[in-house]
Amino acid sequence: MTSSLGPIVSSAHLAEGSFAEISELEFGLIIAGHAFNRWMVRAMAATGFPDLSSLDVLVLHTVRHRGRAKKLADICLVLNVEDTHTVNYAIKKLTKAGLVKEGRRGKEKTVEATEAGQDACARYREIRESLLLKPVLELGLEAEQISKLATLLRTMSGQYDQAARSATAF
Repeated sequence: MTSSLGPIVSSAHLAEGSFAEISELEFGLIIAGHAFNRWMVRAMAATGFPDLSSLDVLVLHTVRHRGRAKKLADICLVLNVEDTHTVNYAIKKLTKAGLVKEGRRGKEKTVEATEAGQDACARYREIRESLLLKPVLELGLEAEQISKLATLLRTMSGQYDQAARSATAF
């Protein structure tokens, strides 16, 4: 929504073209992304693991997902991370911290959460419920609104990926 001062954006020169609302969305993504990263790091620090980056936390939760061992390529695909070496480094940090362990499925290397990793994820969940979800519920947002927003974000990620491919071939 724009005001008489114009849309709230980080780069007014980009909002001068068509569909200024996309610039508003992008600014929202920027500040929400940084806030989310900060949240993950601090919530994980509260579980007793203060030295993990936001990517490390994401990798841990992805590895823990459904209790099944994961391949590096699958972790990268789920998280939409192009640079596999960053995820590989996160796995090494998590292994050193005792939160994940490496294994094998046939010829492929896999990663799975250790008991300590599962416990850290459970503690993170408790902290998330108390410090994030409870206050968000009190805002009165409807679950359907959040679900629609999540769908929009996934759709837009596909648009950005396609635009990135086009820019590479430009």
